[in-house]
Amino acid sequence: MKVIRGIKIGGLQSKIFNLMIIFILALIGAYVAISVYQQKNLTNIVQEASQSQSAAIETISEQTMEAVLDGSLTRTTALQAYIADDLFGDVRTDVETLQAFATELFKHSDSFSAHPFYPPDKAKDGIASVQIQHETGVDPYQSESLGLVANMSEIMLAMFQSSDKLNSCFVATPDGNILFVDDRSGAYFDEQGNVYDFAVRERPWYLQAVEAGELIFTGVELDAFTGISGLVCAAPVYSNGKLAAVVGADIFLTSISDYVQNTSSETGFLCVISQNGEVLFSPVREGTFKAELSANARDLREDENADLARFVKRALTENTGLTCLTVDGKEYYLSGAPMGTVGWAVLSAVEKEVTHQPTEAMLGSFNSINGQALLTYQNAAKHSSMTFLVLTAALILLAVIGALVVAGRIVKPLEHMTQRINSLSGSDTAFEMEDVYRTNDEIEVLGEAFATLSARTRDYIARITEITAEKERIGTELALATRIQADMLPNIYPAFPERSEFDIYATMDPAREVGGDFYDFFLVDDDHLCMVIADVSGKGVPAALFMMASRIILASNAKLGKSPAEILRSTNEAICQNNREEMFVTVWLGILEISTGTLTAANAGHEYPVVKQPGGQYELVKDKHGFVIGGMDGVKYKEYQLHLEPGARVFLYTDGVPEATSAEKELFGTDRLLDALNAHADASPEQMLDYVREAVDAFVKDAEQFDDLTMLGLEYNGSV
Repeated sequence: MKVIRGIKIGGLQSKIFNLMIIFILALIGAYVAISVYQQKNLTNIVQEASQSQSAAIETISEQTMEAVLDGSLTRTTALQAYIADDLFGDVRTDVETLQAFATELFKHSDSFSAHPFYPPDKAKDGIASVQIQHETGVDPYQSESLGLVANMSEIMLAMFQSSDKLNSCFVATPDGNILFVDDRSGAYFDEQGNVYDFAVRERPWYLQAVEAGELIFTGVELDAFTGISGLVCAAPVYSNGKLAAVVGADIFLTSISDYVQNTSSETGFLCVISQNGEVLFSPVREGTFKAELSANARDLREDENADLARFVKRALTENTGLTCLTVDGKEYYLSGAPMGTVGWAVLSAVEKEVTHQPTEAMLGSFNSINGQALLTYQNAAKHSSMTFLVLTAALILLAVIGALVVAGRIVKPLEHMTQRINSLSGSDTAFEMEDVYRTNDEIEVLGEAFATLSARTRDYIARITEITAEKERIGTELALATRIQADMLPNIYPAFPERSEFDIYATMDPAREVGGDFYDFFLVDDDHLCMVIADVSGKGVPAALFMMASRIILASNAKLGKSPAEILRSTNEAICQNNREEMFVTVWLGILEISTGTLTAANAGHEYPVVKQPGGQYELVKDKHGFVIGGMDGVKYKEYQLHLEPGARVFLYTDGVPEATSAEKELFGTDRLLDALNAHADASPEQMLDYVREAVDAFVKDAEQFDDLTMLGLEYNGSV
């Protein structure tokens, strides 16, 4: 031991001092290590909890959004396909009418004389008129059949004038002549005033109809004179096994093109695909869904994107439901539905990124809160560490004694907090501040952050509970609306116990809580029974309200003693005056003269009635369809008569019966309907409806149905 300037170097005092210094440094080092471990452990707990909650929020939100899209986008696409296809269904009906008339004309050609025909007249430009054209070198006045088919002039002119869809209708003969109706007589003259020759037998519609031997729709092509895109529906006519003529009609597609263009938005779009997989109409300007001319168009059924190719093939044959696909580097929710008449399909597309924006916003806010809480904790921890080091240097002796006590006090709240967080489950989601967390340091900050997060979680659960209660309230109100709707329709049977001349029974089962179908029957007077069955466009509450208004207007007009055609006309005018929602209703209305069995009826776009005479079988009565009620004002309707013999039966229904769909996407159809009726041909009206319902249920099994099921049966016993 040495003494240098009064200071002892070495010795016991120095060793004790050195030992204390080493012990204190080791103690400080151990304490620092424990603190760092606890801090990292706590940070990991916060991060893991935040990640778990973020993942749960993202999963629930995505599932909810997909469920909403699966219902709304699929129904919207199917409705858009139905509306677009309705245009071609009307044209098909017109062409079938021309084909039937021409067939009968050639079959009974000896009974008709040659009807005069004329070339185009410039003076009639803008006026619907019947005119002819012919191929180069063909003399129409030497034609053996042109004078015969000219007997169709009046029906063709009436068909063109009564339709707002037709561009023209025509009859072409194999000798190179064509008789047609349009209002563009001035378009068929050259600069010298001569009528253009027209290569009849080279037109695609003529070649395709002759080759197919049946009614066809051409692809989209440019009109020979106007250059406007359109398509032609054509059908061959045969006489004695030989081609006698080709009848047809053509329509412009500007209305469909304009409609599709207007569907474009930042979130999605609508497009139409041909039977060849080509994009016909689309608002997209580039990429896979861009509409191209036929020469440059791609067949999406053979696209290198195999998932897209399979989707397009399905859309051309059935409703696809909701599908998520990647196209041109973007993820889309897609839904497709077929247009059965022309074999096309309608596709609806919504960018998946758009549907995730609410989720991303929620997660961003959630992560910001957690990040701020974690940052606050980390800053507080750093500040406390610096303070601890300074105080340790100044109070080294107190640190030796109090280190373990302080360490214990720091660890205890953290352990308690960890245990409480791990115990949160089920309905116990409340994390509240306790005295053990009030340490006036970063632990208290963390506790407050967890308490805030817990409170917000409880608020979220409360909002979910409130939304659930609101849905239950709406369900109760819809159930009440269902009972009110059922009570408004005749539902007491027998309906007319004092009348033995007839028996009547009807039922209505809505696809949703409330529906748009309805039926009605009532005595106009002692000798006239009025029967109504109708189908309102759409479903749910709007359709039910529209149904109630339509039923009241129909009944009011019928009780004024009007004829069926006049009843439909008056009802159409009344509904069109205030139809801002542009809804419509199909209606079949008949008035039975009880004393004679004469049934006078009119049809506004509704299903064909089914009639069985005594000793016979149930058969469809394919009556002439008028336009739907509410679709367009100024429409006139035609009526017809049937004579019911005593014992005759009548069955009326809405499209929910033939369009009931099995799990294999197969329709019930009118053939199965007739089989079900004929299997119990002499059943009473009530039994008749029960048997049909049993047949429908056995066919669809557990498949979900999307249309109302409404039926009405009548048994006519004759005048007593």
